[in-house]
Amino acid sequence: MRLRTTIRSSAATILLPFLIGFVFVALGDDLSEWVTVNYWPSATGSSTFALPFVAAACAAAAAWEGARLHRGRVFDQAPVRGQLAITLPALIPVVVMGLLGMLAALLTSAIAADVGPGVPQLGIVLVVVGVLAANTLVGYIVGRVLPAVLAAPLALIGSFFVNAYPSSWSIYWLRHLLGGGLDSCCSVDTTVDGRALLSAGVFTAAICLASLVLIHCRGSAVALLAAAVVTAGGFGTAAYIARSLTAEPIQARSPEALICEGAEPRICLWPEVDNRAMVLRETRETVKRLELAGLPAPRILTMAAQPEAGAVKLGIPTDPRAGDIPGGIVSGLIPEPPECAIKGAPYPAGDAVSPLAAWLYATAGAPVDTVAGRFGQQEAAVAHEVMKQPRSVQLDWYRHNMNAMRSCGKQPQLNIAGNAT
Repeated sequence: MRLRTTIRSSAATILLPFLIGFVFVALGDDLSEWVTVNYWPSATGSSTFALPFVAAACAAAAAWEGARLHRGRVFDQAPVRGQLAITLPALIPVVVMGLLGMLAALLTSAIAADVGPGVPQLGIVLVVVGVLAANTLVGYIVGRVLPAVLAAPLALIGSFFVNAYPSSWSIYWLRHLLGGGLDSCCSVDTTVDGRALLSAGVFTAAICLASLVLIHCRGSAVALLAAAVVTAGGFGTAAYIARSLTAEPIQARSPEALICEGAEPRICLWPEVDNRAMVLRETRETVKRLELAGLPAPRILTMAAQPEAGAVKLGIPTDPRAGDIPGGIVSGLIPEPPECAIKGAPYPAGDAVSPLAAWLYATAGAPVDTVAGRFGQQEAAVAHEVMKQPRSVQLDWYRHNMNAMRSCGKQPQLNIAGNAT
């Protein structure tokens, strides 16, 4: 069949404008809401939110194509070409439809992230291609064995269930077999975990291979056995690779990409950060204010996910404003909850976290109304009362609560007069 005829007669040609419109209109907010500005891995990962929908459309269109060929008895007429030679050209428009649908999703996420020139995360792109191909081939097989009126809706619903619902289950490794969880990738200090990509790649490759065997051998007993073995092997291998992954398949980004400037303090920023001169200036001024207040000012500030020994995390977005800097520094000065609190033991000092952070935030130079908006009126009021006291009293209050937050057995001091709460 000529290419022009294949495209004109394909169900994918009819579905394509509806799919593109669905991605832009129905999924646009979800594709753009959580992207990290200027970071291509985040834009690529966010675009996979559309993958279950696009994959389901591919499965339904492929099922229709399979049913159409079956209804026309194409394979019962001793064709000169083999099964795959007839099948694959009919499925090319379906895969192209899926790729264009995912391209629309990627464009939506990339525009929201304002990434500029660059390339998507290649590993995620390859997983997307594998998932689309696997859904297309399985949908086609469903169409070969069922009437079109049953095959298309069954393939649509079944594909969406398999691709979308595992992401809501507590069995974390299961969601990664078909690229689930990639839409949460990535903040600027993280990147996608290669095990998630490998797991999805292995499983989708196994599904594709098993489907091709079934198509080529027309579902013979030997083909069914071989397909079952390949699928089970791919499933087991992919599950083993993904066994220790968490819900979000991410890992810390290599700190080698950080660009560090200055000394006392030394400030290390990711290359994606906008307005670097403003960030450096405001960071140094905030550190000076902390020093003047008698606080131990950080000597190294870094945006790395896991700061080196002696460094403080600088928690700012990639498109920061001047008002983000004090909060970004303060967030790195608050100690993490101790292990006893993480395990569920009573942690009375937890009540002091927000008031202490509010006081640090105000001391670092944040306006009073900003403190209240960030931490709440009650916490801002406590911070305001503390700041009325002599500097020595403020520092004693700070040290007491900092020590209390490092264990589960010490009571915090919220009342500046000295009453423990």
